[in-house]
Amino acid sequence: MFNFSMPELALVLVIALVVFGPGKLPEVGKALGKGIQEFKKATNGEAAKDESIKVEPVKAESKPEEKK
Repeated sequence: MFNFSMPELALVLVIALVVFGPGKLPEVGKALGKGIQEFKKATNGEAAKDESIKVEPVKAESKPEEKK
């Protein structure tokens, strides 16, 4: 696909480090990796993994009856 030599790759990494900073660079890489993974799954036709959220109903608290 792309033919990067070692100096070109190093230049791209240095530019990314300057733009995003050392704190954000791991987060950007992780997000990029997840995006590529989801894209591959979508193009292969694999079903998306359903992450269902379990919601438990909240019981209504009964108010104590007032004594007169």
